[in-house]
Amino acid sequence: MPPTRASSPKAIDRALRLLGDVKPGEGARLIVFAVNLFFLLLAYYLLKTVREPLVLAAAGGGAEMKSYAGAAQAVVLIAVASGFGWLASHLHRMTLLTVVSLFFASNLVMFYILFRALPGSALALGLGFYVWIGCFSVMVLSQFWAFANEMHTKDQGERLFGIIAGGSAIGSLTGAKVAKPLFKAFGPFPLMLIAAGILLLCLGLTYLAFRMSHGEKINDPESDHDRPLDKKGGFALILHDKYLVFVGLLSMFKNWVNTTGEYILDRRLLEVATQKVGADQAARTAYIAAFKSDYFTYTNIAVLALQLFAVSRLVKYIGVRRSLFILPIITLGGYSAMAFVPILTVILIVKVAENSTDYSLEKTVEQMLYLVTSKEEKYKAKTITDTFAVRLGDVATAALVWVGTKLAFTTLHFIFATIALIGLWVVVVFFLARLHAKKEGEHPEHIEHLAAQGKLAAASVG
Repeated sequence: MPPTRASSPKAIDRALRLLGDVKPGEGARLIVFAVNLFFLLLAYYLLKTVREPLVLAAAGGGAEMKSYAGAAQAVVLIAVASGFGWLASHLHRMTLLTVVSLFFASNLVMFYILFRALPGSALALGLGFYVWIGCFSVMVLSQFWAFANEMHTKDQGERLFGIIAGGSAIGSLTGAKVAKPLFKAFGPFPLMLIAAGILLLCLGLTYLAFRMSHGEKINDPESDHDRPLDKKGGFALILHDKYLVFVGLLSMFKNWVNTTGEYILDRRLLEVATQKVGADQAARTAYIAAFKSDYFTYTNIAVLALQLFAVSRLVKYIGVRRSLFILPIITLGGYSAMAFVPILTVILIVKVAENSTDYSLEKTVEQMLYLVTSKEEKYKAKTITDTFAVRLGDVATAALVWVGTKLAFTTLHFIFATIALIGLWVVVVFFLARLHAKKEGEHPEHIEHLAAQGKLAAASVG
């Protein structure tokens, strides 16, 4: 006998309880959010594998050029984030999400045409694509998590975001795994068209998630969930709230450490690639692409294990604030080990540990930081933090690389500089944890909970 409509959702809820605290009726929509995030990360990792050799192995490219391109993203993102804020103040929510998704999908088609038509401009286009994909990744994911924050209460977010982010882990692993054979079979450019199609699929899943939350009320001006946001800009929101300032500082320092570590890895990788295959550009391109695909695969296997079996449980038992300290502690230990043995294998292991913890626990907890903020802060301030503040870390890395290159820094010098940055990161986390506790105490959901507890206590006394 086939399952009834009532029994199927219950079965989904029961299955998902193996991964976290899922309550009755939450399972179906939870799957839609997770599948949406799966496809977003699948597209990103296809494009991420494409972008690496376009800059690292192109004539005139290299690890330094990649670092400088990362800094250029911050400048571009000022305009991108400001434009997003303006759109958010003038468009209904689902129209906003649609416009952003279609914009990035059309950009991929444009890049495909340009790379095919202008092979002599490979490095210039590669740098442009590198800057673009940095904007794409942070904007699209920031938009997804702002939408998820709006569709969930604080209690739901802290229980369910770890499971939703499991879609990210599986999508990243799948993308890293399939990128290598697809790259070999078709080359880099057709992967851009595949990613564009995936973005359109994700847009359909976003509409489905909204309908499951609010029925047919899409672009309904009377719906509070879909009204345009007020006119206040994201930068103004951040500068008037110390909590948001420290969330931005967290993003900046974390990315500064991470991108400096990526530079250290790329620097050593180029040295090893030259030793292994010589100066032949095609051979170096293939070697780097294969190494990066394996690197992403190792990272995402670890991300998947952590996301499915550790993140929700860690947040449940130690809370959001204590969870913020885990990544800097792991990173400090890893870079200290790297300082003693700065070979490619050790650097690879440290970066896998750092990135897997970042992409699972850290990024999930960072999304939870916005559960205690207003709707405007979820979309506008979060977009600034996830784009501009993150890319300020790239600017800082580029400055460090430029200074280090002028001073003839060795790889070991860059490792010690990164260890010093981690110390500053820990200080930021300490103050942010204190501000989060204060913000949580002021949040309406927390106040309602305390009021309910007071009523229960009064009833028991009576």
